[in-house]
Amino acid sequence: MTSATIHGVGLGPGAADLMSVRADRLVRGARHLAFFRKAGKPGQARRIVEGMLRADVVELAMEYPVTTEIALADPRYNVQLAGFYAESTERLLALSRSGDEVVVLCEGDPFFYGSFMHLYARLTPHVPVEVVPGITGMSGAWTASGTPITWGDDVLTVAMATLPEEELVRRIRDTDALVVMKIGRNLAKLRRAVAAAGREHQAWLVEHAAMAEQRVTPLAQADGVTPYFSILLIHGQGRRP
Repeated sequence: MTSATIHGVGLGPGAADLMSVRADRLVRGARHLAFFRKAGKPGQARRIVEGMLRADVVELAMEYPVTTEIALADPRYNVQLAGFYAESTERLLALSRSGDEVVVLCEGDPFFYGSFMHLYARLTPHVPVEVVPGITGMSGAWTASGTPITWGDDVLTVAMATLPEEELVRRIRDTDALVVMKIGRNLAKLRRAVAAAGREHQAWLVEHAAMAEQRVTPLAQADGVTPYFSILLIHGQGRRP
């Protein structure tokens, strides 16, 4: 039997009505639906599609073995995640080879720093895989800020807060416009880096972009933030007519 297609579907930044028409159609028609989540949690991607699924949908939760419990630099981190992605790949391959299409939910865009990329690289040599792009979380964040992120010839840098502090300082100092993602437990380090680059009064934190809990706050005034669902922005000030 010919293997069925696995669809990596971008859901956008968090609101169901920001999904594309194609993503909406695939999600509503899915017989087999896979999604990532932390053990014991429903998962953000699954939350976005609540109320959209057919009654007989079969759900496949792919639960991360580790999120922030082990440092990124610890060799165990990659070992555990590699095993997780290998196991998840085998589960999806089995469904595809039995003739069942699968929709894999992806927050934001599947090809932008997402977990689906690791499955895609493992799946594509063996079965058909199609990707539906989505609005990125950073796009949702700068839209929430009410200010364009780039003008004219501005250079936009996208950085991860997991970078070493000195590297963050250099990136922040050397760019016109900035997006920092994956803040998590690195918020204090990021604050120091922004201050060391001399840009703390240009920086904003956007929490829960495009969600009901959305909040936009100057970094200098941000207290009690939710780092996991936060993105830092520095808006460009480039050429304008």
